[in-house]
Amino acid sequence: MGKLLSLLARDDSNCCTAKSYDVFLDFENAAPTETEREVYDEVERVLKESEAVLEEITVYKGAGKEIREAIADPSPQCQEKAWSAVLPLVIKLKRCYEHSMELEKIVPKLLGQLVGGKLNPTQHLETQQALVKQLAEILEFVLKFDEHKMKTPAIQNDFSYYRRIVSRQRIDATNNMLVSTELANRMSLFYAHATPMLKVLSEATSKFVHDNADDVDNTTETLGTMAKVCLRMLENPKLLQQIEREETQMLVLRVMVGLVILYDHVHPVGAFARGAHVDVKGCVRLLQAQPAIRAEPLLNALRYTTKHLNEENTPKNIRNLLAA
Repeated sequence: MGKLLSLLARDDSNCCTAKSYDVFLDFENAAPTETEREVYDEVERVLKESEAVLEEITVYKGAGKEIREAIADPSPQCQEKAWSAVLPLVIKLKRCYEHSMELEKIVPKLLGQLVGGKLNPTQHLETQQALVKQLAEILEFVLKFDEHKMKTPAIQNDFSYYRRIVSRQRIDATNNMLVSTELANRMSLFYAHATPMLKVLSEATSKFVHDNADDVDNTTETLGTMAKVCLRMLENPKLLQQIEREETQMLVLRVMVGLVILYDHVHPVGAFARGAHVDVKGCVRLLQAQPAIRAEPLLNALRYTTKHLNEENTPKNIRNLLAA
């Protein structure tokens, strides 16, 4: 079972006993068991595509120069140059959007294996660490993608230009349109969101809970337990030393934040209310101790993509901690 140390199982007969979260989740070397294999392989295919999608968004340059020239000089030559520059970019944006739909389909299948059934949340974490690792990798992809998207205004500018030209020329699907009008509308809504992949992930998780009402408590406790374990892995020097690669530390940091956000969207009162199963204060303080280049995108994700931060039952000290 790799390096995963045993979590303390729930003891309903002694609910006041404090749990220990000083455990190590093996995000580097966990391998699937035979019972995990079917779902693992399906998720792995999506994750391999995630790598290519992330590479495309990371190197996205945009066609701003060509678009500005076409607007300043509406000659056929400049218009054709801009159109030729934008088309390959629209193909990339379409691929990214379609990948978000694949994530939307696979996340409920993964959650269906990690919550509910005969196992409690801690037992799922103990016995299904390969699937836990995949959930972590999905969270890391989502937050990385959205970090780059927020830093790349050319994405929306390029797609807006594409839609204007298509509308002007009255191109439709019968004329081999690259993106149908219906798909273009969905893509436009997707990219208009500050963190589009996180929105898809949050909505997929919320839908899973809605469709599996009996597993609400298990789902939120699983997310909360994972978040606390990630926090302790980064706080505890002995656990931190077991991480072999520096990039894994950043993965754990992103996963911790992603889990807090998912918990906030799924739990009826959210992650910030007193008594929540996540240590928001500890997470924020850990982030604030990181270099700004690491911390700010994740702090912004907590500020702007959570659901309950600005509600009345959020303690004032939490709001102050997250004040921009």
